[in-house]
Amino acid sequence: MLQDNDKINDQFQDQYQGNHTNPLHGGLGESPFDPYERASEIREEVSKVGSSLADYGRKVFKGDKVIWIVFIILCVISLVEIFSATSTIVYRQQNQWGPILRHTMFLIAGVGLILLIHNIPYRYFSSLVFLLLAAIVLLIMTFFVGKSVNEADRWLTFMGITFQPSEIAKISLMGTIAFLLSKQNGENDGLLFKWMIGLMTLVCGIIAMDNLSTGLLLFGVCYLLMFIGNVKILRLLKVAGAGIAFVLLLVFLLSVIPEKWIESGPFDRFVTWESRFSRFGEAREMSEEEYYTITDDNYQVAHAKIAIANGGVFGVFPGNSTERDFLPQAYSDFIYAIIIEEMGLIGGIFVLLLYVIILIRSGMIARKTEKLFPKYLVLGSALMLSIQAFINMAVAVNLIPVTGQPLPLVSRGGTSTLITCAYFGLILSADRFGIGKKSEEEDDMGLSDEGHEVQYDETYESHHEEGYEKQREDEQM
Repeated sequence: MLQDNDKINDQFQDQYQGNHTNPLHGGLGESPFDPYERASEIREEVSKVGSSLADYGRKVFKGDKVIWIVFIILCVISLVEIFSATSTIVYRQQNQWGPILRHTMFLIAGVGLILLIHNIPYRYFSSLVFLLLAAIVLLIMTFFVGKSVNEADRWLTFMGITFQPSEIAKISLMGTIAFLLSKQNGENDGLLFKWMIGLMTLVCGIIAMDNLSTGLLLFGVCYLLMFIGNVKILRLLKVAGAGIAFVLLLVFLLSVIPEKWIESGPFDRFVTWESRFSRFGEAREMSEEEYYTITDDNYQVAHAKIAIANGGVFGVFPGNSTERDFLPQAYSDFIYAIIIEEMGLIGGIFVLLLYVIILIRSGMIARKTEKLFPKYLVLGSALMLSIQAFINMAVAVNLIPVTGQPLPLVSRGGTSTLITCAYFGLILSADRFGIGKKSEEEDDMGLSDEGHEVQYDETYESHHEEGYEKQREDEQM
């Protein structure tokens, strides 16, 4: 009996000592719970979730990662600055969240548009030619049924949705010029050049009737694209000469025709252009007292300068701007001045560098692109985004007259935001389907160029090179 009691005591002591050495045990005997093992399992689970999210991101957000990063940064800056710069709209509407929610919805729709476009092989964008025809019709309609905003008939309303046909015309004309340039083979260059100049003159001329800066921007981008596309220099010089002659003739007519005739006719916007250029020139000849006097004519420019001066090097921090309450277009044309006021000179340079990165990175993508059409498509999109951004910034710091060009993706807008996202989609599509081994994605999707009418084989490339050799010989002769 005593022996049995001793055995029971020994067993109890062994169990107690085992439990005592590990106080996390909840009962007698060894417990299956091990905190170190459980922590390891949690780390593995978190790692699996992270890797699965990364895989999902790579599957959804395809294409050049640098372009995606710049796009996301610009979206974040846009949301912060629009929330701050729309104080005047908030006051008028008595709705604090309305403007930022509207802008957020357009950005989300823009991301969806990018995801759609960058999954479409570039060769399908030759259909932008047909979109251009529709855009021309819409541009003509604006003269008859257009909605006037800021004294310009640039908007159409369809089923309660207001949009700018000029934005549609910009991307469709750029894509059409890129497609026509890719079709040059040395024998049809003259005919294609006439088509390009004709379309550029028609579309840009219609746009310039109500929006001179947009017309000049679009013509300039297409002109640069033709220069990059190896159009003969002599032909480009003739176009430049004709353009200069037209501008001089226009200036002469504006100086001799009575202003009341112009204001009552279809060219009433000419008066606005003339006044903007004259004010910009007169500001350089003003006395110091006149220069620092704020009038109705220099109201926007003066407050933009004040905003930049307030910002200094480091800025007053987002949300603390004072000039947003005075600038009528603080959330659009002059948002760069608000960015400098709130984020300082450092923030202004950072935003500038983002657009420079877009231009440089797109140039790298175009250089690696094997086919001509996606090469020109990438360069045209990048030039449109970067040049428009530089114009907006130059206006904000008073380097050029007021133009009305928004800062791409950052300024508040509807149509302009969506079309800007479409440019990003075109760049990413060309990166996915136009560079070396990445074209294998088309084969996996059953979308290779083999068996289709639009194809760029070695024979075409050789004819293309022979055509340019013939061009060079003709120029030398």
